[in-house]
Amino acid sequence: MSASTELDDLAARTGTRLSVWVGPTAGPPWLTRRPNIVHPAASTFKLPLVIAAHQLAAVGRLDLADLVQVQPTFASAADATPYELTADYDNDDLVWRHLGEAVPIGWLMERAVVRSSNLATNLLLERVGTAAVNDVYSTVGAERSRLRRGIQDARASALGISNTGTAADLAGVVRGLLSGRLLDPAASDAVERLLAASEWNDAIPAGLPVGTYVAHKSGWTDECCHDVGVVRPAGDEPFVLSLFTSTSLPEALAHTVVAEAAGICWRQRPRRRTLDE
Repeated sequence: MSASTELDDLAARTGTRLSVWVGPTAGPPWLTRRPNIVHPAASTFKLPLVIAAHQLAAVGRLDLADLVQVQPTFASAADATPYELTADYDNDDLVWRHLGEAVPIGWLMERAVVRSSNLATNLLLERVGTAAVNDVYSTVGAERSRLRRGIQDARASALGISNTGTAADLAGVVRGLLSGRLLDPAASDAVERLLAASEWNDAIPAGLPVGTYVAHKSGWTDECCHDVGVVRPAGDEPFVLSLFTSTSLPEALAHTVVAEAAGICWRQRPRRRTLDE
């Protein structure tokens, strides 16, 4: 059975709106399935957010060693009305333990990726700004993906101000990172190290052989589950895998769908031929 058929069957069987982009770090994709369908971005925007922070640091507009006061109140993108982030909607208790303290921007970047901290993300977004994040998207031609508000901004969400993403766009961000188009080599390596240290591994990594190197950023809400990153198989060429789903499945099952899609892409990928084949 072809990969396309397997992915179609998976989407139909689970009632999932499934988007796939898989291919080399440069050049055309090997396989796509509805890669330009727009989904809620969930936490995938934290990748271009961290990239944007590095870009601002490179031109002297941000110092990653600067300290930021940890507090949970933010201005709504709708009308600047204050709103509160809540700990029960976060994935990282550690940042909340520092309420009232000052922490480095670089540490917030780490927590935003490694534990997908929402509090760290909103604090970082206050310093970086949505425009810088959207510039990252635009640099790689990702025009359907846009960051318009912070996390838990219910007032903005009620007015239709939403963050969007596509499988193709986020694959473009990862490829832009790997190619040096977005950051210098040292900063690119630093971001990949954060992605490789992710502690949320129920999506792409769960669908690949145990021990396979994956540097990735996942994201999920009640309405979607995504994962995107670079896979570096031992003895074979690295590849970029971007899987986006809109689904009403419970969180654990939604992650299973992404993992199964990753497994399909892994098994059906082109492979380097060796001399003894």
